[in-house]
Amino acid sequence: MKIKTTKDRRTRIALRQRKRIAGTPERPRLRVFRSVSHIYAQVIDDMTGTTIASAASTEPAVKGAMGGGARPGNRLGAQALGKTIAERLIAKGIKQVVFDRGGFLYHGRVRAVAEAAREAGLEF
Repeated sequence: MKIKTTKDRRTRIALRQRKRIAGTPERPRLRVFRSVSHIYAQVIDDMTGTTIASAASTEPAVKGAMGGGARPGNRLGAQALGKTIAERLIAKGIKQVVFDRGGFLYHGRVRAVAEAAREAGLEF
């Protein structure tokens, strides 16, 4: 695969990571995707190919959790999303996940989601 764009680069990194990361029913994969204006998180069981839980900064429930200077495209908004996805997983009885950054650098909004999920009770 020849890298021509930044999207190609991110896809290549994501595929390289997915060789080593797999979600199981006991420890599913927490996948994060960020766009310019929003951030999304999914928890996936790769054995059955199902999504266990998801959260997006476009949802009214997540927007309601954002207060102060939090917006869907900044770090405070990402923290609200991480807390929301952790609460949804804990309600389903899942405490351990595998974090999949999806080819993005572990920095900024991606890191904020991970740290907020850890603070809310997830282990990874």
